[in-house]
Amino acid sequence: MKSKKFYIPLLIFFLSVFSVFGQTRKQLEAQRKKLNKEIKQVNALLFNEKKKEKNALENLKDINKKIEVRAQLISTINSEAKILSKEITDNETKLKKLNKNLADLKKDYADMIFKSYKSKSQQSRTMFLLSSQNFYQAYKRLEYMKQYTSFRKTQGENIIVQTNIVKKLNDSLLYQKTVKDTLILSEKRQKEQIEGDRKDQEQLITTIKKKENKYKKSLQNKIKEEKKIVAKIDKKIKEEIARANRIAREKLKNKPKTVKKNEFILSPEAKALATKFELNKGKLPWPVSEGIIVRKFGKQPHPTFPGITVNGTGLHIVTKKGLSAEAIFNGVVLNILVSSEGRKNILIQHGNYISSYNNLENTYVKKGDKIKTGQKIGQIFTDKVSNKTKLIFVLFKNTTRLNPSSWILRR
Repeated sequence: MKSKKFYIPLLIFFLSVFSVFGQTRKQLEAQRKKLNKEIKQVNALLFNEKKKEKNALENLKDINKKIEVRAQLISTINSEAKILSKEITDNETKLKKLNKNLADLKKDYADMIFKSYKSKSQQSRTMFLLSSQNFYQAYKRLEYMKQYTSFRKTQGENIIVQTNIVKKLNDSLLYQKTVKDTLILSEKRQKEQIEGDRKDQEQLITTIKKKENKYKKSLQNKIKEEKKIVAKIDKKIKEEIARANRIAREKLKNKPKTVKKNEFILSPEAKALATKFELNKGKLPWPVSEGIIVRKFGKQPHPTFPGITVNGTGLHIVTKKGLSAEAIFNGVVLNILVSSEGRKNILIQHGNYISSYNNLENTYVKKGDKIKTGQKIGQIFTDKVSNKTKLIFVLFKNTTRLNPSSWILRR
């Protein structure tokens, strides 16, 4: 006869392995949902609006973004399907073992019932006790009969438990196979769509190559213009730091304060704010409620023209028309800069950190205003040619640019 101990280790092993794979699959499932959401955002924010003027270079950048996200989604779906295949194979093996164990338990139980039936009469039990050679043997036989009855009850319970385990695993396998079939179908659809995107990409590349010099010149002029704007912002920030430090020194007349060039002199309150800001690294909210990053931080090669480098001073985030920029942390409006085209750039000071919200059409705040986390500070400008609403978000520590992606929440 087999006891409860026979299948308990197998059950524990099954549950622990299933849990490990489940966690991995859950991560991939979350990533898949995130990428699906991002594809919807790419389509909504980059492709839904009809552009008033055709710009092959801009269109190619949008197509490249769509292909990039779709390729990530295909890779994620493929990984998830592979894990599911392994889970299904492992669970089918476990199911065979569990079914065999269940059959053994049922056989043992049937044998016990048969033996019990043969000796079920009270007379047989009495004779079994009376035939004992001594009192101790009679006692042992009585105990045996009690244990036998208890064991039979336990085996019946074990069969019920084992049957439920087998049923749950069967249901789990059916669900897993359905999920896998859905994933394979989804991957097929994504591959078909990415093929269509790549055809559009090839057509755009052909168009660009025909007028390569024109597009190159336009791009280089744009890069030069961006450098000029960046230099102006850098200069203005240095001026603001110098101005803030002059005010701070006046307040500290009897307490001379030495500080490095282009660094804020911080009051105790400003130091505390800067510390809180640092403690929230990686947890700060996005500067806009919804959007996708179309240009990352740092130097990056241009995707179409080899030898041309694009420098991302911050994050370029495309969002919905009419949305506002939102402050990522408590602070004070250091200044509001205005470009030659009339675009606004709000600089908010958080101790010795500065967050910059560029490409705004209107502002809701003024210099010196105290700002709260999440507060709307200005409406983001929508380009009338491309119909894109884009915020340029930059982060500084004193005058040093930081990678905003390391500071805001990952989406």
